[in-house]
Amino acid sequence: MEAIVQYFSDFTLVKAIDMAGLVLGLIYLWLEFKASIWLWLVSVIMPIVHGYLYWARGLYADFGMEVYYVLAAIYGYAMWRWSRSRAVETQDLASPSNGELPITRFPLRRVLPVTLIGLALWAVIYWILITFTDSSVPLCDSFTTALSMVALWALAQKYAEQWLLWLVVDAVCTILYIYKQIPFTACLYAFYTVMAVLGYRQWLKKIPTT
Repeated sequence: MEAIVQYFSDFTLVKAIDMAGLVLGLIYLWLEFKASIWLWLVSVIMPIVHGYLYWARGLYADFGMEVYYVLAAIYGYAMWRWSRSRAVETQDLASPSNGELPITRFPLRRVLPVTLIGLALWAVIYWILITFTDSSVPLCDSFTTALSMVALWALAQKYAEQWLLWLVVDAVCTILYIYKQIPFTACLYAFYTVMAVLGYRQWLKKIPTT
């Protein structure tokens, strides 16, 4: 209780943004859980909030991710709204009639190449952090950033297993943000960790059956 009182007694812009990020994050999570296409709109707003927060706390790789998030949000919206190629490819007769991409399982043929790409991204981002920044947590920061890039791509493809990728990201980020003293964001990611399990189960139920 004393820690909470101390936190608010020295209220700053960073802490206000931390709280705003918590609210936006909860909205985003609800939309993702419901597989609502409107989650991509929130995906454009959140980078503005989190970008400032991460830069202020020296999480430079996470800051760079916010630019990627905006571009991925545009790509994700387009994929969810207009792509029907995978429905045709899998002969999914139960795909949505409104033109939205159906939820499917992560194809086994993509596991190895996506894993290799993820490892390569981790290595490159780690090198950038230790070479060009003063990041105090380059290994964890680069790991969560690289895996988030892969997870966001999987979300844009509407693969149910994207939740499992976020589960790992969220668990590591919870510890990282506690260490970096941004408690509201840490609480958000702890909640994300739990919801990733529930979200995965929910999406499995939404997979169309022929």
